Amino acid sequence: MDSAAVPDTVITHQAWLALGVTLLVTFFVVVDVSAVTVAFPSMQREFDVSRSTLSWVISGYNIVVGALLLVSGRMADSIGRRKVFLPGVALFGLASLAAGLANGPEWLIAARLAQGVGGAIILATSFAVMLPEFPPARRSTAIGLAGATGSLGAVAGPAFGALLIDLFTWRAIFMVNVPLCILVVFLGPRLLRESSDPQATGKIDLAGVVIGTAGVSLLMGSIVQSESWGLSDLRVIAMFLVGATLIPMLIHRSRNHPEPLINLDLFRYRSFASTNIGVTFYGLAFTSGFLVNSLFLQDFWDQPIRTAGLALMPAPLLAAIVSPITGLLADRIGHRWLLSVGSLLCGSGFVAQALILNDTPQVFSQFVPIGLIVGVGIGLTVATWSSAALSDVPPARFGVAGATYNTIRQAAYAFGISVVITLIATGVDEFDISGYRWAWWWVAACYFLSALAVALTFPAGSSSDRAEA
Repeated sequence: MDSAAVPDTVITHQAWLALGVTLLVTFFVVVDVSAVTVAFPSMQREFDVSRSTLSWVISGYNIVVGALLLVSGRMADSIGRRKVFLPGVALFGLASLAAGLANGPEWLIAARLAQGVGGAIILATSFAVMLPEFPPARRSTAIGLAGATGSLGAVAGPAFGALLIDLFTWRAIFMVNVPLCILVVFLGPRLLRESSDPQATGKIDLAGVVIGTAGVSLLMGSIVQSESWGLSDLRVIAMFLVGATLIPMLIHRSRNHPEPLINLDLFRYRSFASTNIGVTFYGLAFTSGFLVNSLFLQDFWDQPIRTAGLALMPAPLLAAIVSPITGLLADRIGHRWLLSVGSLLCGSGFVAQALILNDTPQVFSQFVPIGLIVGVGIGLTVATWSSAALSDVPPARFGVAGATYNTIRQAAYAFGISVVITLIATGVDEFDISGYRWAWWWVAACYFLSALAVALTFPAGSSSDRAEA
């Protein structure tokens, strides 16, 4: 073997350390999205505030992350990935500390918005900041591990959050980030190589960022505030109409601006367009499904946080087992039916909850077995969406394609939370299960629409089959 070729295939110790540093902080950024759903009842009881107000703790974070992903990525490409990544980690750590020390809902929401800024920077730069340490021939290994870590964080968040809350308080889900961020900021300059894109302009449609963020926020606000203000309130109607007007404006700007917030050219790839349609419906259901189940267990069935954590844990564990197998199958048979069947299973689990669960707590005889159906569905889908979105996109456009996909997904997460909070509130009082049933039907319908969208629009076969054709 030619010794000169060895460095092109061997992954160095330095590369593994760099990967570990970035995956550590990425995991906890993703965990924060779903772990907060378990903490929701505890925060509500401590602050004595309405669910609609507190929903901004979750939705505000998702909106900020989605709005700033593309901006963060462009900035990192221009001025240096490490120069952007490490301040982002520091900001996420400081905001986590502020959230853990919050003495009121306003402080907590503000801290979560700041966390969203740091989270957007981390998610936009984590791949790029560690890939230079890997030889080109082995970078798919790093990308695969990073994707699996993010997916594991998404499904493990509720169980991990329940454990921390049971051992300490809800504040622990934020405080645990602080020492980890300090560690990454300390090790980052030693383990991460600086890199940038010499062709990057650093430009983006900042007006589009403002329009898109305002549009999503106003639409969400109209849904959430309809609970307390009423559907016929002029403020609710005005917020909805203005938000609904801003979204088409954003699409128009993205079609005509040289550096758009959303790159519409990517939607010419059928697999990318189909994935984004499917993941929009999937996103409306995913985080909101965790939230409604957490509220049902803790508020309606009055289960302690330890029991809720144990009840929520089997589904993510099953998803973690199924997910790696799904990745191998996607390479062989393609993504269409894996995503469709997985989404159908998720929807079926929530239909079963709506039909079977009642006022009598049946945590381990009914709730957990039904949750296993959802666990298999999540295992088939949660990591598969990302690879499906990029399956036909040229490698040179992976960055902007991934950021566009994640922007749409984060917006869907935020919308879903707003809708289920409003649906749960349709019950007569906190002991009325009808609101939860409406929320379960909503989640199920979104999963079914996701399955239908992918089944009808995603191209057949694997990406390699399509490339050969």
